[in-house]
Amino acid sequence: MELKDYLNYLNSGKPVEGGGEVHQFMHTVSQEALKITAEINSGYHEPAELRALFSKLIGKPVDESFALFPPFHTDCGKNIHVGKHVFINMGCKFQDQGGIFIDDGALIGHNVVLATLNHAMDPADRATMIPAPIHIGKWVWIGANATVLPGVTIGDGAIVATGAVVTKDVPENTVVGGIPARVMRKIGKEEA
Repeated sequence: MELKDYLNYLNSGKPVEGGGEVHQFMHTVSQEALKITAEINSGYHEPAELRALFSKLIGKPVDESFALFPPFHTDCGKNIHVGKHVFINMGCKFQDQGGIFIDDGALIGHNVVLATLNHAMDPADRATMIPAPIHIGKWVWIGANATVLPGVTIGDGAIVATGAVVTKDVPENTVVGGIPARVMRKIGKEEA
């Protein structure tokens, strides 16, 4: 299996059978991601060095405006897509097999978890994984210790409160918080 075939399969949303060919390839990709993230997380790196390492991790260049404060963790890396002026703060964990799409201007707070895989509900088939993408819109702010679950889209300009667990789509220009996250209020132009 080639990386392109692997990503196409994951992005199709089809289940990944535990122990199957796609699952085995997933382990190979994970080893590369673990190696690169270990380098990202070891010692101090100038911002340009971090951009180069993150570009290597995701397999495509990031814009000069991209910023990352390590440590950062992922077990894939190759299905992360970031726009311009994106900032990822310390301690974030991205499980990106299902695809993580972060649009321009998004701010990702400390210790945010973005998870794009679920396991099958049937205990006999629990090793099977179901990928679903996370889409983070323009100028979104995700507060520290928030968790975003598979298949969620966060609309442009939204704010996810600290510690929220986002289980469903977030409308644009709203503030969501709680477990599970719910809309707390709308954001007006004077507040944005």
